[in-house]
Amino acid sequence: MNRDPVTSSNVTSVGYDPDSGTLEVEFHNGSIYQYFDVPEALYNGLIHADSVGGFLAAHVKGTYRFSRV
Repeated sequence: MNRDPVTSSNVTSVGYDPDSGTLEVEFHNGSIYQYFDVPEALYNGLIHADSVGGFLAAHVKGTYRFSRV
């Protein structure tokens, strides 16, 4: 999946596959996680958030199924 760089103290890049609703997040420590069944509107909110890490923590983590890649 292609990811776009983001400005964040914790997140390096973010990608999204609208066909499967998969959100992929790469962290500065090199780990990559995929979150499943994420609505596209939520992805748009994430990439436009003032704090990408804060948005991820508040709206994605603990809400959507995930897998470490």
